[in-house]
Amino acid sequence: MKIVAAIPARGGSVGLPGKNIRPLNGVPLVGRTVRAARGSRFVSDVFVSSDSQDILSIASKYGAIPVKRPDELSGPKASSESALLHLLTSELSLVTEPPDILVFLQCTAPFTQAHHVDQVIEALLTKDANSAISVVDDHGFYWEIGENGEGLGINHDPKKPRIRRQDISARYRENGAVYAMRVPEFLTEENRYCGKTILVPVDSTWIEIDTSQDWDMAEAFIRTEPFTGEISRPFSGSVKGLVTGFAGVHTNNSVFLNQDGTESIICNRYDEIGLDRLIGHGVSLLMVDREEDKLASQRARKLAMEYKHHAFDKMQIVSTWLQKRQLDWSEIAYIGADVADIKCMEACAFSAAPRNASSQVKAVADVVLDASGGDGVLNELSELLISHSIVPA
Repeated sequence: MKIVAAIPARGGSVGLPGKNIRPLNGVPLVGRTVRAARGSRFVSDVFVSSDSQDILSIASKYGAIPVKRPDELSGPKASSESALLHLLTSELSLVTEPPDILVFLQCTAPFTQAHHVDQVIEALLTKDANSAISVVDDHGFYWEIGENGEGLGINHDPKKPRIRRQDISARYRENGAVYAMRVPEFLTEENRYCGKTILVPVDSTWIEIDTSQDWDMAEAFIRTEPFTGEISRPFSGSVKGLVTGFAGVHTNNSVFLNQDGTESIICNRYDEIGLDRLIGHGVSLLMVDREEDKLASQRARKLAMEYKHHAFDKMQIVSTWLQKRQLDWSEIAYIGADVADIKCMEACAFSAAPRNASSQVKAVADVVLDASGGDGVLNELSELLISHSIVPA
């Protein structure tokens, strides 16, 4: 059975311009959605349909197949169904071998995860239905305004004693995240709700991003988001060197001024454990900094790392070190928290960012780690590199 995912993502947005490529916790909305689809154990390919080359480029980075959408199907009044129909009837791989099930995902639902996609697909496969949608529980008390202007209870009787919220009959709200349809029925109905539709409750939120206020809510909610450990793009090869920034990676950027005028910082001993494991795997270590820092130099020596600094050009530092070590950019991983790290992160084979790094840095990282700088982030990165066999065995 062939199951593919489709993500329509227009370049224009009336409520929040540029939202589909805007980073949320460092990951663009379209990247988040592609990542969720690619994590499904059922989905073979992920397609992103857009009129925007910027969106298609970012989608490609996260592993999606880009499909250029005609301008006449990209206006504010164009339906998602029209984009899905265009994809099914114009993409060669889908025309020559039509899928059995199409999974439709929306970038506006940024908290969709792979297991949500799997839940909806599983429900469609095991139940006698043509379409399935993700929903969340909704226990609210609903009202409507009657003809005489009086408030009328919809799911409760206001003239009777107030019932407990948990005693209200179950209601569900679409969260705009996952829709799965059997393709023959969808092509006939041209509607995501094609024939018998089933509801699939998921452990997610109802937040959909359409306005700046929605974005503010999503940013507040994202602080509770669990780390998935997912890498944003496929990686093959072996990392033989790890380069790290100092401030914001080994530390949380805090500096303590002592009474005698000296400065002190806090580092995490778990980082020592993680880096020792990488050394055991034959990985060379380098710490780079913008300016010479005695505390950084002392920490590097403690961690058996080489230490280099340059006021303007970290790329030059790393390139010289690579030549000395007879390594290539394709053989190193880089973790940084500063905008000065971005060029190196883009040039290396594998890049990471602490959870509290700047949004620009997280946007280019292959993985955003759960730990913050100074909170054992290097130990977490070491575990990830080893567990995913990204370093030599």
